[in-house]
Formats: sequence, structure tokens, C-alpha cells
Amino acid sequence: MKLDRLIWGILLLFIGGVLLLENFGVIEFYWRNVWHFWPVFLIIAGVNILFNRNNSQTGSMVSLAVLVVTLGFLFFKGQQEPDRSSWWGHNFKKDVDINMDDSDSDGNDDEDRDTAFNQLNLSEPFASIDSDKKTVLNISGGGVSFNLDGETTDLIKADVKKRHGDFSLTKQTTDSTTVLNFKMGDKKNKWNFGDGGNDVDFKLNKAPLWDVIMKLGAGEADFDFEDYKVRTFRFDGGAASLDIKMGDLLPIADVIVKSGVADVKIKIPTNSGCRIKTKTGLSAKDFEGFEKLSDGVYETSNYKTSTKKIFINLDGGLSNFEVSRY
Repeated sequence: MKLDRLIWGILLLFIGGVLLLENFGVIEFYWRNVWHFWPVFLIIAGVNILFNRNNSQTGSMVSLAVLVVTLGFLFFKGQQEPDRSSWWGHNFKKDVDINMDDSDSDGNDDEDRDTAFNQLNLSEPFASIDSDKKTVLNISGGGVSFNLDGETTDLIKADVKKRHGDFSLTKQTTDSTTVLNFKMGDKKNKWNFGDGGNDVDFKLNKAPLWDVIMKLGAGEADFDFEDYKVRTFRFDGGAASLDIKMGDLLPIADVIVKSGVADVKIKIPTNSGCRIKTKTGLSAKDFEGFEKLSDGVYETSNYKTSTKKIFINLDGGLSNFEVSRY
């Protein structure tokens, strides 16, 4: 058997095994902890190329040993709960002992932690005419943790805690649509993971009809849309973690997710009928409360009778998809 095929076989067995153990609740695996160790796969590929040319048995053993040790390390790191405030590069830093019972009387500990980030507050005011328009929120970035942190009397507010990168929020209007563009620009430090990540807490107005479109190279997003009129949520991500909760304020809602390697969790209300269409390759699927109609098509039992429906389209290469009802 060729060495490269054996290595790919072991990698697929590792990923499939982790997903299976996670689905059965044996382990809690945080894929986001693994992403910032991606250079080790370049090392594995280099070792494979170096020794595969010589067809040496010793070289093959070295390559396999490096792979097994690396996967063991990643398996260990993946089970450690990440720190949301700095999950990029957090584990590259030196360990710091923190005593929760002791602190400086002048509060210097809190000041030191705050100065590690730059605070940025962006917002767009709400006009009464906005409630009669569809509002499209375009979000793009990488190495960012996004969170929906309640409502606001403005149209949108974004509280950014950043270590690097430039963030902007712009607004464009037409007769029928308001378009908001939230972007991260970071040409110089695009791959700067060593200083930690960026956190963005959104607050949205509940009055408009929302379309939310995300393009996330790598990062995480946690959005609770239960109390918002979200007509469409579209997600296009690479190595990402996505957790969303949809509401039932509209007769029809669409959720479209396209991912490379991602952990995706979607919650929908029980009184809404739901249909799922999947094109998921080697991805793991857990659709609690759904009936399988055919390959790649799932429905809730109340899909045909419900006056409110949610359509979910999932397209992923090697991801973990979970859809549950609440």
C-alpha cells in the first residue's frame, strides 16, 4: 500500500472517529481549537514527500509515527474548552497562573486585560422608514468571533473588541432595501493568529425584516434570532463554528449553509414545519425529530400542515451538522 494512501486513510478514520464519538456524546470536541495548528499538516505532507521518494520502510515508519503523534496531540487539544475571547493563538502563549481570589486593590489586573484589545463601537441610526424596508446585513471577516447580543433602538450596533484588523460599517439605501455592510479588512495581518482573535457583539433592531449574509473565512458565530424577523440567513464559511436559533415570526424562512470544515448547530421552533436538503459529502448529520424522505431530504411530521415553514439547505465537505427543535 502506498504511504500517501495510508496517511489519508488514517486522517479520514481520525476525523470520522471524532465525529462519531461526539455524536454519541462520548466526548465534547472543539474543532476551533484545532484550526490554529494547521501548519502541522504542512509538516506531515513534507515528511511524506521526503520519505515517499526513497520508498524506504524506515522513512514510512517515521512518517506514520509523526502522523500518529500529531493526531494524538490534536485529539487532546480538541477536548479542551476554548476561551471565546482569544481562541486564535491562545495556546501558543505561555501558561499564566490566575488566582481568582486575589487581585490588586487598584484594579490593575482588569486594566491590563482590557488594554490587550482595542475597543471600537460602530452603529447606524434607525429611521421609521427602515421598518417598511427589507434590511440586508452583509458580514465578512476572518479570525473573528461573532455574537448577537440583544436588541437596540438603533438599526444596528457593533461593539468590536479587536487585536488587529480594520472594521467598518456602512449603510446604503434604495426605495425598497437597506443594505448594511460590516467588513473586516486586514491585509498586513491577515494570518496573524499569535495575538489572539477579535470579538464582535451585534445588537439589532427588531422592527425590520432581516436578511443576514455571512462570509467567514475562519471563526465562529453565535446568533439567537428567536425574537427577530429573519427571512433569510446565508452562511458561507471555511473552518468555522456556527450556532444559530431561528424564530417563528415569519411564515417562511430560509437557512442556507455552505461550509468546508465546520461545526454547525441549528435550532428551530417545534410549531414550524421544516424541510432539510443536504449535500454533505463525508459530513456527519444529526437531525433530531426529522423523518428521512429520500437521500438528502428530511422533513418534520408537521411540515405539510404547518402555516409557518423553515427551509434548510446544507452543503458541506467535511463538517458536523446538527438540527434540533425547541
